[in-house]
Amino acid sequence: MMGKRGKLLLMAMAALFSGAGAAQAQQTAICYNCPPEWADWAGQVKAIAQDTGIRVPLDNKNSGQAVAQLIAEQKAPVADIVYLGITSAIEAAKKGLLAPYKPANWDQVPANLKDPNGMWTTIHSGTVGFFVNRDALEGKPVPRSWADLLKPEYRGMVGYLDPSSAFAGYAAAIAANQALGGSMDNFGPAIGYFQKLKANAPIVPKQTAYARVLSGEIPILIDFDFNAYRAIYKDRANVQFVIPMEGTVSLPYVIALVKGAPHADNGKKVIDYTLSDKGQAHWAHAFLRPVRANTMPADVAAKFLPATDYARVKPVDLQKLAAQQDAFGQQYLKNVR
Repeated sequence: MMGKRGKLLLMAMAALFSGAGAAQAQQTAICYNCPPEWADWAGQVKAIAQDTGIRVPLDNKNSGQAVAQLIAEQKAPVADIVYLGITSAIEAAKKGLLAPYKPANWDQVPANLKDPNGMWTTIHSGTVGFFVNRDALEGKPVPRSWADLLKPEYRGMVGYLDPSSAFAGYAAAIAANQALGGSMDNFGPAIGYFQKLKANAPIVPKQTAYARVLSGEIPILIDFDFNAYRAIYKDRANVQFVIPMEGTVSLPYVIALVKGAPHADNGKKVIDYTLSDKGQAHWAHAFLRPVRANTMPADVAAKFLPATDYARVKPVDLQKLAAQQDAFGQQYLKNVR
């Protein structure tokens, strides 16, 4: 039989461990769509843990899956923060899934790259262009314009992700549309362009095609710049990134606090960190352009194309971008595929 002192000791130990467990649980922030290989989230969450003591488990959902999970858990939220492509973030805000939070360095984020009420904030962006495997061009010149991709010499060599199902494909379509005189209210130029490109036997995968470019299966992919820079500087591939002469667009990736987040304070600290000098420099080293331009390290900036090339980026209305995504997908399916 255990004496009174023994029972008291056990109770004290239980309370101690319970308190430690609670403290440990508090030092967690659950993020949806923080995948280890995308934007080097693996390195970012490691730095967050070291510098703040907050553990952020990695998560392989994509933007669409993350929003679906937030809807399913709306009455009892599990996630604290969520990382999303811009169109998914706007959708999530409209569905009441996000909570307002204006993080540290909010004032340094351009007005068009954050929700005015703090529902989402851009942390970095990517620019659409041509991701070109020079070794797979069979001696042909590197294409420099949207018009070049229609030339017979590139028949069967050009790829783009399906705009009706992949955000990167929709981004490619918007880039072509804006560059060729269209607008978010007029998709005619993009539809016409993809109809012409269809005659040149393009390759149209539904999912990311990074490895297919490196292997040479897709010599020219309409894609984001950060994938090309990763291929050049991380995988040491003989590839090149081209911003087409007629113009292109840059599109943001954002972070947001989940409405009803169980560890909201920790979530806010993580959001703050992603916008800190150190957090922003980390995105830059993964070749995503940090939203706070003054945090771009000089050695990384030197690896991007010159500012004169990026000057060809055209503005896009993000609210219309989100609102028109489904409509464009339907037009594409009806008129191109």
